[in-house]
Amino acid sequence: MHKQDDMVLLKFGKNTFLREISASVNNGYPVLVEDVLEHVDPGLDPILMHSEFMGDGGMKQIKLGEAVQDYDDNFKLYMTTKMPNPHYPPEVCIKVTLINFTVTFEGLEEQLLGDVVVKEKPEVEAQRDKIVVQMAEDKKTLKGIENLILKMLSESTEEQILDEDTLINTLEDSNVTSTEINGRIAEATIVEVSINETRLSYKTVAVRGSLIYFVIADMGRINDMYQNSLQFVKVLFNKAIDASDKADDHETRLANLMDKITKIIYSNISRGLFEKDKSIFSFLIATSIDRNSGKIIANSWNLLLRGTATIADDLKKKQPPNPFP
Repeated sequence: MHKQDDMVLLKFGKNTFLREISASVNNGYPVLVEDVLEHVDPGLDPILMHSEFMGDGGMKQIKLGEAVQDYDDNFKLYMTTKMPNPHYPPEVCIKVTLINFTVTFEGLEEQLLGDVVVKEKPEVEAQRDKIVVQMAEDKKTLKGIENLILKMLSESTEEQILDEDTLINTLEDSNVTSTEINGRIAEATIVEVSINETRLSYKTVAVRGSLIYFVIADMGRINDMYQNSLQFVKVLFNKAIDASDKADDHETRLANLMDKITKIIYSNISRGLFEKDKSIFSFLIATSIDRNSGKIIANSWNLLLRGTATIADDLKKKQPPNPFP
């Protein structure tokens, strides 16, 4: 967004932080404060609270620290954090707009589904994109026609409405246009259903990619060195699609895709793991696949992770001894 705008990159704790923020406010440069934790420097409060005021010369100004600076409206402030689940107090939340860019399972599944269909059925994905754009344009045109008619009606008096040729001609033209557009939208909706059926036939492949990515993301909790970007995993995912064995039968092709995707991503990520953690990685991939398919039910998984709940003494006496304490 701000590639051409001389964006200033800062971090809290930098000696010249306030000076550089002041210069950016003065000159209208966008600022990105990186790696923010759950603490926000109170020196930013005047900016976050929009404490600008009109100075003596009619210029917009703001007080930062002890100095008063001219305020350029082109100034923008962004703050990003690498914390996966930060908790900001209410006094911070009311001053900023919080945007969560963390990928969700469903969101990633949709991205990977698009990648698979582009490679397997490029004409289907191209047709889908074309239909989405066309439907959006048609609906926008319909909305514009409605607004134009309402505007003309509101500006005409009761006597003028029936006598005004412009309004009558506009209504006739818009009726023809609306009929054509509604016909196109109806046809596009039918085609879109067919396209979505084709896309959804590859859903299992996208689900497998999503499952493995979230296991990879969880490995970062075991060791900070095990952090891999989504972009890297998507490169491996697409590489696996190209490398998988072709097949005329659709089900066989799906099985080949899932097998190759699992193997290529697993082997590439495993190279960066300590030997002691490779078995955990394998275990998590296997159990994630089985949990998603329903082979491992939620109760069984919770029992494995948390053990049994506290039970009454009389029932505890009837339990067999633990064979492997």
